[in-house]
Amino acid sequence: MAEEKIYLELSEADGGSHKFYEVTINETEVTIRYGRIGDRGQTQTKTYPTAAKAKADADKKINEKLRKGYERAVQGVRQKRAVTRRQITSQASTAKPAPTLWKFDSGSPAFGIFIDGQRCWVGNQAGQVFALDHNGKVQIQYKLPEGVKCLVSDDAWIYAGCDDGNVYDLTGKLPRVAYEIEENVDILWLDIKDGILGVSDSSGNVTAINHEDESQWTKKSPGTTGWMVRCDEIGIYHGHSSGVTMYDWEDGRQIWHQKTDGSVLFGWQEEAIVYAGTSSRKVFAFTKKGEVATVYQCDASVFSCAAAADGKYVFAGDNSSSVYCFDSTGKRLWKLGTGCGSAYSMQFWQDRVYIVTTDGSLACIDASETAIKNAEAGVLPELVNIKAPKAIADQVSTTLETTSDTSQGVIVECIREGSKLRIRIVSPGFNPNWKVQFPRNIRQEGARYLVQEVRESARGGFYRAFGDIRKLV
Repeated sequence: MAEEKIYLELSEADGGSHKFYEVTINETEVTIRYGRIGDRGQTQTKTYPTAAKAKADADKKINEKLRKGYERAVQGVRQKRAVTRRQITSQASTAKPAPTLWKFDSGSPAFGIFIDGQRCWVGNQAGQVFALDHNGKVQIQYKLPEGVKCLVSDDAWIYAGCDDGNVYDLTGKLPRVAYEIEENVDILWLDIKDGILGVSDSSGNVTAINHEDESQWTKKSPGTTGWMVRCDEIGIYHGHSSGVTMYDWEDGRQIWHQKTDGSVLFGWQEEAIVYAGTSSRKVFAFTKKGEVATVYQCDASVFSCAAAADGKYVFAGDNSSSVYCFDSTGKRLWKLGTGCGSAYSMQFWQDRVYIVTTDGSLACIDASETAIKNAEAGVLPELVNIKAPKAIADQVSTTLETTSDTSQGVIVECIREGSKLRIRIVSPGFNPNWKVQFPRNIRQEGARYLVQEVRESARGGFYRAFGDIRKLV
């Protein structure tokens, strides 16, 4: 029997899905390839006892996809989404070198960073995500299908926003798709607060997406190329080519707008202040009421910035491989060279500045007063260079582990409400009317799942799945 190949696509203008599903039948072997249109996707192969059983199972899979809205298509007609990445022609700094304690080589230019008390996260352009301890030892490794644009934290959740338009939840053993962004959006940056996703794009739009992965609103800001989006309990802060604009997170109403000299290239926020690094060599600090607080002057375009929680120190990274530190009044305290390229992103944590750079490094700089004084005098700590472990295969899959043991975890069920599939909690002790934030691409009508943990949203009204998910059988 000749090899048979069936190629299907699902492309929705309103829902944003833009996927393919390919089935290849070769005698007793069936190979499934699936993913975002334009990507190579994931591949799974299964062997059957007879060719008839292989054909029957393949037909079943195809019919399931057709019922979900997939259509037969010709591969290559639809194109992959547009991807815009930060571009820095990085030069070596002329400043004295910073007191770097350790440097982790991730293997590819790195944009994503998140630091907390337990781990230091880095995500790079090759789709690799690593979590290290504060001494630089790798503890966790993930491989995503496309390059990582940013890593964001939302309470206990860690998310990776990627070039394929997916935002992946990294709280379980395997990454799961938490949000799928419309195919026509050329994403530049993402942020999440209590399940609400803010997306900025290359056209100057900012979009709010709710916990059910449904767009709430989209607004066009006064400028273009929005490299900054930050979310908090009251609003979304959008940095673009004409400044910073704040929108109400519920309805998208503009609350305030402030112009900046040059385009906003990066944004950071603390409880009361929003920071915007710009192409005009400045970091602008705005209060969350829209007032200009302080302006920090650098010597080159600012591609990253960060601050101490109390605003005592403000940090910046320029496109010439330098890192700056200012006090709260705007006075420059020091400028030092990174020694590993320009900082695409950065974060300050307990007297250390962590940066991810153009050469793929996650570097830990000692920013204590003693270390800085020693560095300015030419005395540096011994640098520890760390290599990334051997690369692993892509881990994202819609296939779930199964279990019949419900002794630990929370039982949820997938039900249909009109045209939508929703998740409700079955286990006692929860509000049965509240929806559950749950990966949309693994929902099957009538199926029950065991979730490691379910937590109430901080703003109330819905639950959020946390950790590993298994399908109940």
